[in-house]
Amino acid sequence: MTIEGLLIILLKIIGAVIIAFLGVILGLFYKGIDRKLAAKMQARVGPPIRQPFMDFFKLMIKENIVPENAVPWIFNGVPVMTLVATITILFYLPIGNISPLLSGYGDIVLIIYLLTLPAIGMVVGGFASGSPYANVGAQREMVMMMSYELPLVTTVIAIGWKLSQVYPQLNVFSLAVINAHPIWGLVGPLGFVGALLLLITLAIVTPGELSKIPFDVPEAETELAGGLLVEYSGRNLALFSLADAVKTIVMVSLTVALFFPYNIAHLFDLSGIFAIGIDSLFFLVKLLLIMFVEVTFIRVAAARLKIDQVSYAYWVPLSIIGLLGLSLIVLDTIMI
Repeated sequence: MTIEGLLIILLKIIGAVIIAFLGVILGLFYKGIDRKLAAKMQARVGPPIRQPFMDFFKLMIKENIVPENAVPWIFNGVPVMTLVATITILFYLPIGNISPLLSGYGDIVLIIYLLTLPAIGMVVGGFASGSPYANVGAQREMVMMMSYELPLVTTVIAIGWKLSQVYPQLNVFSLAVINAHPIWGLVGPLGFVGALLLLITLAIVTPGELSKIPFDVPEAETELAGGLLVEYSGRNLALFSLADAVKTIVMVSLTVALFFPYNIAHLFDLSGIFAIGIDSLFFLVKLLLIMFVEVTFIRVAAARLKIDQVSYAYWVPLSIIGLLGLSLIVLDTIMI
């Protein structure tokens, strides 16, 4: 291997460390903002924004208890795997006008597979804990995961298919390519309505992916005493909490990349580091606004659903909305 090749590998490793660190910090920070906004909407004072950081460090110094009936190596390995899989997705996400670290080494189909790993990990961890509460939570997580996959995949396929019709020479399922060619500029009136339906579909899938109210049935503290996580404590629980915070950033960033990839540096005639800076700040603002709509507002406005209601909501009405959005985009393309 040449010196140039080694240098590229070294730079990617450094970039991966920086992205992982920033993803963790940003995830915990936005989690604090989410809790604060939810409290204000419910006329409560709420915890300080730094509370997720305090919770994480407190859990890290607590004793890590492994249940007597658990399978130790699975029980302790799942939190690490969940966090690693979630952080890995960050390497494929564009930030403002900055290309993804692993651009060209994967596409959005890989991201969908990586998104399933945290859910699968929690299912395995729940079964491995030996707790009846965790077993129920694991079964619910499996049902919910199978339910929201169809609407999520429909959204991705629709956008990729439309891009393939306009730019057949490009890798249309590359998130960097999708980010560079916003769907709104590629469709007519029918396609615009279809894209709007796909946006609604993704917005409702997001709280399910994150197990947030009203789709938090796998944990359901008031029912299952924590469900999947009932037996986790100390460092393991801290890692799960960290993975949840990072996954929130991942899902919201995915919405930005698919539907709101716009930058504003050109409006101010900026270039170089100044363009990168203002577009990155604009990206953070978009994250905050979308997180408020997809996570905070929904969990404050809605009550927890039962597992059969969750499954029905994703399999029937939301899948129909997603397929209708796909159909409108196809019809729009034919008519054009």
